[in-house]
Amino acid sequence: MTGFVRVEGIIKDYPSGTQTLRVLKGVSLTLAEKEIVAIVGPSGAGKSTLLHIMGFLDRPTAGEVFFRDRNVTSLADSELAALRNRACGFVFQMHHLLPELTALENVLVPLMIRSGIFEWVTRGASSKKRGRDLLERLGMGPRLRHRPNQLSGGERQRVAIARALVGDPEIVLCDEPTGNLDAATSREVQQLIKSLAAETGKTFVIVTHDMSVAALAGRVVRIEDGAIVSP
Repeated sequence: MTGFVRVEGIIKDYPSGTQTLRVLKGVSLTLAEKEIVAIVGPSGAGKSTLLHIMGFLDRPTAGEVFFRDRNVTSLADSELAALRNRACGFVFQMHHLLPELTALENVLVPLMIRSGIFEWVTRGASSKKRGRDLLERLGMGPRLRHRPNQLSGGERQRVAIARALVGDPEIVLCDEPTGNLDAATSREVQQLIKSLAAETGKTFVIVTHDMSVAALAGRVVRIEDGAIVSP
């Protein structure tokens, strides 16, 4: 079966004391290009673990991962990191912004990692313009030089969304993107994700407990006890 991103028979084990905890139990899932998919289920079901494997942040214990029909399961760490930097953008619940950097500098981190020193010197100005334009599009124009401790929770998440998009990724993976936000800010971020998905045509995968967030998706996948029960 072909697909934009595909995982087949994914098993993921973690050591737990003297025993092994099996978090994913033979999960198979295919994402289509430009699709918006929500992954839902109770805490501990394996949602985030699956997201991390689909975004090349983690490796499965067994099973295979495909990107555009290329088996990437056994790529070297450096190759997998390069693929992740080019193809994926991430939005996490806890933002993971670097506290010593400004909003704009945080957004530019993926591009700085992607570029060599010479390339950054020659192309940095265009990258900075892209970062500024994204932040302004997200209503953060007046806050470009503010550090994370000077921003609200919603503003930090907007910076994280801009960082996820700045490298023009093919897939955006969101892990509980509204989990730390109050109800009003959550609604703002939900609407932002919906509009950005429509504008960019990128594939979005959203892990969430919130069914109002899941309602943004064209397909809802439910995981329980490490297995997909509703594809």
